[in-house]
Amino acid sequence: MKYFILVLFLVTKPFFAQQIDYNTKKGYIAEGYDVVAYFDNVAVEGDQQFSTKHDGINYKFVSKEHLEKFKANPNNYMPQYGGYCAYALADKGKKVGIDPNSFQIMDGKLYLFYDSFLAHTLKLWNEEGPEKLRQKADKNWTAIMK
Repeated sequence: MKYFILVLFLVTKPFFAQQIDYNTKKGYIAEGYDVVAYFDNVAVEGDQQFSTKHDGINYKFVSKEHLEKFKANPNNYMPQYGGYCAYALADKGKKVGIDPNSFQIMDGKLYLFYDSFLAHTLKLWNEEGPEKLRQKADKNWTAIMK
């Protein structure tokens, strides 16, 4: 009987487990920027000596203190939408890379954006209404994850 339950679990798990596709350019979430530092309103690349892995994703931090904060409650610091551009998800329903210097903390959550010479998606996000766009991004992310 216990083997039947194990086989049933192994066969059905893929149907119920939701796999998140994380943006891990440069081998790290947020391109190696310290996700804890964003909550201090600072975009800064982490140091490899203060790195960890959570749910199979690599993270870097600027200090042991930030590393320990993350380890204590990683879900508080993980970027939304797998670390992809929040505006692109809302506007086009597409996973687009980010500029790790372009971010916003909203309702205690980290949102990352793509910025370039021609496209300033954080500015567009704020101009078009973050709450409305966040709802669209949430809906599109759910559809992508199915």
